[in-house]
This record gives sequence, C-alpha cells and structure tokens, in this order.
Amino acid sequence: GLTFPMNGVSLRWFQNLFEQQAVGDFGGAFTRSLILGLMVMVTTVLVSLLAGLAFRRRFLGSTVLFYLTISSLVVPSILVSLGIGLAFQIVGWQPAWWSSGFGAHLTWTLPFGVLIMFAVFNRFSPAYEEAARDLGASDWQTFAHVVLPMILPSLVGVGLFGFTLSYDEFARTLMTAGSFNTLPLEIYGMTTNVTTPVLYALGAVTTLVSAAAILAALAAITLIGKQRKKLGPS
Repeated sequence: GLTFPMNGVSLRWFQNLFEQQAVGDFGGAFTRSLILGLMVMVTTVLVSLLAGLAFRRRFLGSTVLFYLTISSLVVPSILVSLGIGLAFQIVGWQPAWWSSGFGAHLTWTLPFGVLIMFAVFNRFSPAYEEAARDLGASDWQTFAHVVLPMILPSLVGVGLFGFTLSYDEFARTLMTAGSFNTLPLEIYGMTTNVTTPVLYALGAVTTLVSAAAILAALAAITLIGKQRKKLGPS
C-alpha cells in the first residue's frame, strides 16, 4: 500500500512505469504526449514566425485573421475539444491524438506564439534589414543572417511555450484523443479508478522532463547570447 514514512527505497516503480500494466499504459501515454508536444512545438514556432513576418505589413483581411487566431483563447477549452471531436465524427474521420488532438492543441498554443512574435517584431527595427540590402544581401540572406539570429531567443521561448502547453493539456484533448490516451488523460483515468505507486514515479519523471525542457531552453538562449557577443564586434 501507499504509506508514509516509506518502508524502503526502490527503483521498481520507475521500471514498472514503462511496462504494459493491467491498470494503465503510462509508457505509451508518455510517449504519445512527448511526440505530440514536439509536433505542436515545431508547428507553433513555424506558424508564429510566418505570421509575425506577414503581419509586419497590413494586408486585406489581416484584422479578421488576427481576431480569428486569438478567438480560441476566449472560448472554453472543453467546447473547442467537443467541437473538433464532433466535426471529425460528422465528416467520418476517426479522432486521434495525432490528428484531431494535434489540431485542438494548436488552437491553444498558436495564439500565444503569434502574440509573442507580434511583440518581438513590434520592437524590431527595419533599419537592420535595410542596411543588409544596401550591402547587397538578398531577401533570404537578410532573413537568415540578420533577422533570424536576432529573434532566435524569442523563437526558443515560443517553442518552450508550445511544448509545455501541449504536454499537460487536458480539456482540449478529452474529446479529441481518440482511442489512445495522452499522459494527462491517463493520469486522470488512474486517479479516478485505482491508486498505484507508479503514479508517484510518473510525477517524478514528469517533473524531470519539464525541468529538462526549461534548462534546455535556457541553455539555448544563453548560447545564442554568447554567440551574439562573439560576432558583435565584427
């Protein structure tokens, strides 16, 4: 049983965590959440970057598109999940964590990523790009060698934001995950049915993964800052 103080020290439950169990599949749920989080992270970074670049200039329908992008922030998450799940059922597609769940998570992460990139480009001076073009750089060279290095720390932050929001998202996954649970759904199912020490091992692993993601992002930002200082004088 679950007792405190502990009767002893063992790594048995950590080993049990990634094995198929009669009461749950933590290993599979963790893997699905990790893959889904990485998918959402990459997509959020790319779409947010492209949106930030596109919205630097006004274009037809930009206002409508902006409010449509952030509208999902004011809609209850469970309604978004229900709507996407019903839409898949209506068109005859089977909801799954990698399709409908992926789309549901993007409705949560993209508005944050887009708003962050709007703030970044709002402070970005076009004089750097003009100077690069005056020196003969093409549009792609200007972006790759001038714009991207300057906004790279912000992109790392957007990626971390997208991963963490997706990794622990419950409400928008509830109706869209299909037959296989992500980690938050698996934990919820376990806590309502049976209590096992594997849950505590899972909590420790989840904390370590979250801390590792944050440390990796901070290390990347620090490394980018050092590279900037080295290249600055030249």
